Amino acid sequence: MSLDKILSISGKPGLFKIITQTRSGFVAESLIDKKKLTVNVHSNISVLSEIAIYTLTEELPLKEVFKKIKEKENGQPTSISHKDSKDTLEEYFFEVLPDYDEDRVYASDIKKVVQWYNLLQAHDLLNLIEDTSDESVSEEEE
Repeated sequence: MSLDKILSISGKPGLFKIITQTRSGFVAESLIDKKKLTVNVHSNISVLSEIAIYTLTEELPLKEVFKKIKEKENGQPTSISHKDSKDTLEEYFFEVLPDYDEDRVYASDIKKVVQWYNLLQAHDLLNLIEDTSDESVSEEEE
């Protein structure tokens, strides 16, 4: 499994793991409470592997941001909560990603990244970040 199977669904808290596809969408399981729900293809969903964070020079894939947080935290949960103040969140994110674009990355975005990192870490899914980068390295070598 990779970050291609982990999603955020608009209007629903947390992250979801795709269980199976159906004719009209798919069945997903919440990482928060393990409840399953059917998601219509017309729902507003974001696949984590397709999300990027704006920096001053480029768009950095979310998995790279998670790697930087993982390095800073030594694989542990973040030292801050997604419920901390805007200033605390921005200060923390600046430590992780010093060149993030402050005009296009909002406090609400930072909140989500911190919450998502902690959810992935709690469910031992941060190894998905490493797995996908290993695959891309081996593809480049061929």
